[in-house]
Order: sequence, then structure tokens, then C-alpha cells
Amino acid sequence: MDNPLSAEQLEDLRKITTPTLINAIETFDVQPRNKGFMNPQISCIFPELGPMVGYAVTAKLVANEPGREEHAGLNHEMWKLILNTPAPRVVVIEDVDDPPCIGSMWGEVNATIHQALGCAGVVTSGGVRDLDEVRAMGFHFFAAHVIPSHAYEHLIEIGKPVTIGGLIVNPGDLLHADQHGVIVVPSEIAHEVAERAHEVEQNERNIINFFRSPDFSPENFIKYQH
Repeated sequence: MDNPLSAEQLEDLRKITTPTLINAIETFDVQPRNKGFMNPQISCIFPELGPMVGYAVTAKLVANEPGREEHAGLNHEMWKLILNTPAPRVVVIEDVDDPPCIGSMWGEVNATIHQALGCAGVVTSGGVRDLDEVRAMGFHFFAAHVIPSHAYEHLIEIGKPVTIGGLIVNPGDLLHADQHGVIVVPSEIAHEVAERAHEVEQNERNIINFFRSPDFSPENFIKYQH
């Protein structure tokens, strides 16, 4: 992202749920309402950690066969790419095995490495493991599956667009994710969307309070509507 959000703006986004945020995005009319979010193939593994916000660092992975010589060193290049991306970062890994999820790159070791590099979590169409250890670290996992083995996992491409849960994610995209799923925040509205989300939330709260009011009755509501 060319104009990263301030630490205060990012913290504000972390206080907003993903449904509220995508409701706010809809009000800007910058994308169709059926776009911009990952499908249910990608699950939040640690919903108790709350929302995750960060800039995407992308890669593709295979685990069904040993790595080839041309892929050697990609992990180190990935770490450099991470450090050249505005913080906080989110690693976004497309598993391109067919079928996918033969092996997991993501357990306690890689979570520790990437958390030290300023990453808030990972989003992957592959698998994750070491759940108890990673949960205790506060490192987010959004994944298609939980699996036990790393098999032959290795990166085959870094720093290019990937497709996760039906959504194309570009390097540097701003992601927001929680127990409801993962979305991309359009860059053209990123600096304004949190404020709009608060307005949307207040409007919804007014409606909810009205229907929960002790003075509410269906008869009065029908009269009110007319």
C-alpha cells in the first residue's frame, strides 16, 4: 500500500468486527457487494484472538514433492519481502497442491519466526498445526484445514497475487479478519472506512435499541412505519 495507515488507524480497525467493516465498505460503492471477502473454505482457527489487521505478503506453496533447486533460498527472500512491507504484516499463502493440504508450513516454529518479523498471522488455503502452542503465542491462523504433517512443504513463488478462498490477494493489500472470515479493505477508502464503520454501527445500534425498548410493540411499529 502506497500510503499506509497510522498506528492509531490500524488500532481503530482492530476494534471493528469484519461484518461491520464490510457493511461500511458497501456504503462507498467501490466494489460489488458479493466481492472482497473469502468464502467459507477459509476458517478462523483462533476466534478468541479477535480481529487481525495487516498488510499482505504473498507466496505459493507445495508439499506433495521435494523442493527443486530453483526454489532454494525462497524462504530467506520471503523474510526480506516481509521486512520491506509496512507493519503489521499478514502472510498469505496459496497451497497449489492438487489436492491441497498435503503438508503444513505453519506450526509453532514458523509462527515464532514470523511473529518476530512483525507478522500478526497467516491466511492460507493449506493447513496449519501445533494449535495449542500457536494459540498461546497470540498468532492468528486462518486456514482451510488442520493437519498433522509438514510433508515436503516449500515455497515456489513469492511476492505475486494469490487466490485464497476465491479471493485474489495482491502484495500489500490491507486485510481485516476475525471469526467471520477474511476481507480485503480497498486501498482507495482505507483511511476513511473506520470512521464510516462507526457510523454504520451507531445506526444499527439505534435500530436494535428501538426494537428492544420496553415501549416497543408490533402495533406501534406498524403505525410508525406508516
